[in-house]
Amino acid sequence: MDPHDSAHDVHRCDLCETAIPHSYCDFCHVNLCNSCIAEHISDDYEKHKMVSFQQQETTLIYPKCEVHPHKSCELQCNDCSIFVCTSCVGSKQHKGHDFWELEDIFKTKKDNIKKDAEELQNIISPTYEEMAQDLENQIVNLDEGYEKLTVEISKQGEEWHREIDVVITKMKKKISEIKVKHKDILHKHLNEIKQIQSLILQDLKATQEIEESNEASIVIEYNSENREFSKSPTEFKVSLPTFIPKPIDREKLYSLFGKITLLSTAIEQNVLLPKMPPNTSATKLLDEPKLDVKIQILQSMLSNVSYVDDEKIWISGETGEIKCFNIKGLLLYTVWTKSGEFPTDIAVDGNGDLLFSDWRTKSVYTSKNWQTEELIRLEEWTPCQLCVTSTGDILVTMYSDDISQSKVVRYSGSTEKQTIQFDEEGKPLFSGNSINKYIRENRNHDICVADYGASAVVVVNQDGELRWRYTGHSPTSKNKNFYPCGITTDSQSRILTADGENHCIHILDQDGEFLRYIDNCDLNDPWGLSVDNSDNLFVCEYESGNLKKIKYLK
Repeated sequence: MDPHDSAHDVHRCDLCETAIPHSYCDFCHVNLCNSCIAEHISDDYEKHKMVSFQQQETTLIYPKCEVHPHKSCELQCNDCSIFVCTSCVGSKQHKGHDFWELEDIFKTKKDNIKKDAEELQNIISPTYEEMAQDLENQIVNLDEGYEKLTVEISKQGEEWHREIDVVITKMKKKISEIKVKHKDILHKHLNEIKQIQSLILQDLKATQEIEESNEASIVIEYNSENREFSKSPTEFKVSLPTFIPKPIDREKLYSLFGKITLLSTAIEQNVLLPKMPPNTSATKLLDEPKLDVKIQILQSMLSNVSYVDDEKIWISGETGEIKCFNIKGLLLYTVWTKSGEFPTDIAVDGNGDLLFSDWRTKSVYTSKNWQTEELIRLEEWTPCQLCVTSTGDILVTMYSDDISQSKVVRYSGSTEKQTIQFDEEGKPLFSGNSINKYIRENRNHDICVADYGASAVVVVNQDGELRWRYTGHSPTSKNKNFYPCGITTDSQSRILTADGENHCIHILDQDGEFLRYIDNCDLNDPWGLSVDNSDNLFVCEYESGNLKKIKYLK
């Protein structure tokens, strides 16, 4: 018998609770055996909709309307973010609002849930299994490794006189102590990995249950935990101590007999993403970049874009609205700034939650589950652009109240960790003004700032030390001066920056060497930039309000 099969898996009639159901009421959402059908429909035959029990698997169960209990909600109000029925649509409360069919949202969510389940099963869970196996192998091989160390020490001791026996005993004892510590460390990490494995299995089970569910509210309210699991795993290896013999000197027996190194722990952070062939050089750039998708946002002065996935692309311009579209151009969500003024920039953190800066309130906000909260509030400085680093920190460019200074500040949550403002000679790294300074962290942890006011891309290392400046390609075929706007980086640490004046995008390598322009695809005043996991480029066109997806790699 399959251990997963049990009496609890057998469906029963919801009325008599004993017989096997053969029918399903699509109006009341109940299972019915043949004997109970007549009783069920006796109150009002015409309102009930009977289908075979097998058909109920494909029937979407809509939530009941709270305002009109006799009706089901088949729509969602995009402006109010609530489920509504057809009667609600015509009410004053929702006059002029946009509505989306729950069936469409349901299907989109179902696809995302299926992808999450596949990622948990095929990528995340196997990775943890592999790590657990590696740790177990390290533990199994501990005795052999430490036995070799003991033998080496014994051989060295045989070459010495009897008076060094005490030294040998002391060192063997030290090795035994380190071995215990070594094993404890590995066991501790193995337990942590297994705990996470257990959570993954629980989440996978819950995800699969939701995947099989037809409850619209449950499916739509589903929140993926995959990002949290994807950024957690670490490769954990503890190297064996080594024994370093020294020449015999009886006056310094203990110190010269040898040295046992302490445990060396190497930790590497893994990001669990589907493996893709790397783009290793500029030769991978397309000779002619191609326009893949064009989305008409119907909003001019479009300046910011932050790509999460094809079902979540955040954009903003010079209004108080931050909108989320999918790749088909369907508007899914709208978030409003607290001040009602336009956000100076937007970003997305490792959990997929929206961040934005508001120049009017001098604050950085986070928006999650329709709740917007203040994360950082500045005094005497105004936030401009921002980005989230690979470690989850937030980098914010800002200018002083007297508009004479600019700097970059690194935050962990709301806690300030680092300030980057001056070079080694005490000179300002960035132009002192309130003009845009878009910022991104590169894959090599360099911090890249598109300083519009300085007509330069300024790149510093993670310690804030200046690496290089780029002031445009020379000789240039462009007619106007270089004023960089948006900036982003790709998987090979290439840097892409928008040049709105010349209607093109500059591509640089990580050391500031010019590689090529993207100056086709009918680009018109490109501004905000973002790349997806496949290194496709998303470009905001400031004047036209178009969002373009451009393929620039082979």
